[in-house]
Amino acid sequence: GAWSPAADIVETDSAYVIEVELPGVRREDVDVKLNGNELVVTGEVKERKREGLFRRRTRRVGEFELRVMLPGYLREGDIEASLAYGVLTVYVPKAESTKSSKITVSESGDGSP
Repeated sequence: GAWSPAADIVETDSAYVIEVELPGVRREDVDVKLNGNELVVTGEVKERKREGLFRRRTRRVGEFELRVMLPGYLREGDIEASLAYGVLTVYVPKAESTKSSKITVSESGDGSP
């Protein structure tokens, strides 16, 4: 089955920043989607051809999947993703939700609303 890569998720005032460790993965082997509030990162770490016998093997290969639920309203059209030095960075900006405002309660002299 698919394995889940290591990731950091940071929330700022204006966005969520997700950093996913994907050493050796090419840009065309990664897919990033937003389904509602769920960010889904899938792809494959392809095995390189090697000569000789493995003496030790701890690096993962094959298909991976990372699913992250992000709270609140998101600006889907402004999501950015970049892959550099083995780290996929996904920037998901927050949308301005309905702003709360203080409502002043006035005093009515006759008790009616």
